[in-house]
Amino acid sequence: MSSTGLFFTSLISGGMAGTVVDVVLFPVDTIKTRLQSERGFWKSGGLTKIYKGFLPAAAGSAPCAALFFCTYEMSKSLLGGQNLLKNHSPVVHMISASLGEMAACLIRVPVEIAKQRRQDLTQSNRSALGILRHALRTEGFIHGLYRGFGTTLSREIPFSLIQFPLWEYFKATWSASRGGEQLASSQVAMCGALAGAIAGGLTTPFDVAKTRIMLADQGEAQRNTMLTVLRRIYAKDGFSGLFSGFVPRVMWIAIGGTIFFGIYDFVSSSINTSKIFSEES
Repeated sequence: MSSTGLFFTSLISGGMAGTVVDVVLFPVDTIKTRLQSERGFWKSGGLTKIYKGFLPAAAGSAPCAALFFCTYEMSKSLLGGQNLLKNHSPVVHMISASLGEMAACLIRVPVEIAKQRRQDLTQSNRSALGILRHALRTEGFIHGLYRGFGTTLSREIPFSLIQFPLWEYFKATWSASRGGEQLASSQVAMCGALAGAIAGGLTTPFDVAKTRIMLADQGEAQRNTMLTVLRRIYAKDGFSGLFSGFVPRVMWIAIGGTIFFGIYDFVSSSINTSKIFSEES
């Protein structure tokens, strides 16, 4: 497939996959956010209004996933052709996933701030746009719209460094066991679910710290770093605090991985079969 075809295939497939998974699993994400809130699950809203914050999440899911997969697939294609990395697929996948996360976080972080402040019912009852305008006006561009950017990268990059090499490995191993036969989308989805569950479980502490930073008051947020938040959580609540929200996070990612990678592969395969972007003219 041409580079243009690869770009647009990744754009469309990633956008559709991201939208569907975020819409379907939004309530689980709300519960996870409230479990991780420093104010506690019930004070943050408990099981009420679990679709609060849905609109910013839905609006941001397609561009986030599309930008990630465009960067991931293009980087994988370019790096895989380099002599130095040609025979080191896991390294190529890890670098490509990291670059994809860096690109996606340019959209993801402002969306996460609006979404999580809507999900936490102890926060002001502003609209998503109102939250972002208020953050920009009172905290500035970096500390307002991109608060927790470094922390989010500290969560997303380790997650992707685990998930995507595992996903590619599971697919390759399963395909090899079937004599090199191409996997069905449902099988690709199962590989994504397993890889995501493993990565999600291992990186839960980073997710807890990211949530605490994004929900913190302005003065406190500027003093927070990933390490200071992790130390504070451990000192107060021990390992149970570091892994708060573990079950809904792993469940969300495992189910989400099934939907996300399944739809991504299905849409990509459908586009490739139709040969819409097969060759540059």
